[in-house]
Amino acid sequence: MSQLSKSPPEVNPRRWLALVFIGLAQLMIVLDITVVNIALPSAQKDLGISDGDRQWVITAYTLAFGSLLLLGGRIADYTGRKRTFLIGLLGFAGASALGGAASGFETLLSARALQGGFAALLAPATLSLLAVNFTEARERAKAFGIFGAIAAGGGAIGLVIGGLLTEYLDWRWCLYVNVPIAIVAAISWSVLPADTRTEGRARFDIPGVLLAVGGLVAVVYGCSEAESKGWDSRLVTGLLILGAVLLVAFVLVERSVARPLLPPRVLADRTRGSAYLAVGLSVVGMFAMFLFLTYYMQLVKGYSALLTGVAFLPMTGAVLIGAGGVASRLIPKVPPRLLVAPGLLIAAAGVALLVPLDVDSSYAVGLLLPELLVGFGMGLVMAPAMNYATHGVEEGDAGIASATVNTAQQIGGSIGTAMLNTIATSVTSDYMASHARQMTPRTAKAGLVEGFSQAFVVSSLILVGAAVVVALLMNTPRPVRQPGAEGATPLPAHMG
Repeated sequence: MSQLSKSPPEVNPRRWLALVFIGLAQLMIVLDITVVNIALPSAQKDLGISDGDRQWVITAYTLAFGSLLLLGGRIADYTGRKRTFLIGLLGFAGASALGGAASGFETLLSARALQGGFAALLAPATLSLLAVNFTEARERAKAFGIFGAIAAGGGAIGLVIGGLLTEYLDWRWCLYVNVPIAIVAAISWSVLPADTRTEGRARFDIPGVLLAVGGLVAVVYGCSEAESKGWDSRLVTGLLILGAVLLVAFVLVERSVARPLLPPRVLADRTRGSAYLAVGLSVVGMFAMFLFLTYYMQLVKGYSALLTGVAFLPMTGAVLIGAGGVASRLIPKVPPRLLVAPGLLIAAAGVALLVPLDVDSSYAVGLLLPELLVGFGMGLVMAPAMNYATHGVEEGDAGIASATVNTAQQIGGSIGTAMLNTIATSVTSDYMASHARQMTPRTAKAGLVEGFSQAFVVSSLILVGAAVVVALLMNTPRPVRQPGAEGATPLPAHMG
């Protein structure tokens, strides 16, 4: 087995400037999740995309992104994170330009798939660069606080930018906007630390790659189809069963091969495993907030796309306070579960406050406080979860550890969106059927809100359950500095 270079890593004197560019790249990835959703109605009309095909503009991206993340993380470990970061960055920009210039559905679909593929390279390289760039306890906490704020709040910013671009320019600019961001972020080549990668020729775990990609494609595709076809559809059931079988086979293969795609040691650590779980389950609350409040504001309250985006800004501010103002100060001082578990409970309380929403609820009374609670709670969750997702891994596993937390986020989002949307749609259908004789526009809106409320109930319960599981599993005590290693990465107290 080849070894990593034994020379001690040097502190990058321009690491804070590098953080600016790393943050820009992460923001570009997160923005693309929501900014294209805002542009989709205009793109559908402009390109003549059918109602049945429009979901593929979103699904093509999520399929490529979610299924290739683990491979992208291992590529970063083998070929160098800095190099992978630049390739992913420029490739994502090129795919975005192609999508913006699309003259038909097929070209747009291809561009979205390419975006997802390059994002699968870029996302793990971004997080692993952050992990190896900041090793001192307080600096690492601040850096991951900023990164966590971007990861949790960037989606709301995407809604604002998407609304602005669609309303005042054209839907194509929701894709073109990635190009200048990527060009600015590419300047980071001169300030990122030099690549440190596994010596010798890279040897990929081909069986593991095929099983992981196949299993993740089946799960993500199955969840996306569940939104339109229902969970009892043969296609959905078959895809989910196939995905589960392939992923179980993947786990068995990884335990027996010499150079696994995802080494079991990465997942075996209780703190890292809990961090992955916290990220995967917390996005259920975030997606419930974004998805159903977007529908509520636009379909029930009649907000424009731009006004909807602006209405989410208080949540973004709360994320910044939670992640950058509170979590970044406490990460070096308290056990991670004392941030993650309370953060999940605060977010659960915020989502629960949305349950009583009705057609006449005002923004100030019905939406503002829940947004602030969910945003603050997610800030407390994402900053330490992202930090500890890569904490303590060997440098040669930083890329795959980063890819794993991104995979948890993607799979959690896919399953959560499909499940909650199915619940909301089912409740709304039942409400409509029971009020068919006195159907009015107001009754139709009330039916939508009834479905959203039930989805909020389930979402809040999931967040509470996640808080309990994390509190029990994430047993890492307060970090302490490694004795005799000034500026070294903080270790859990039992390892000090």
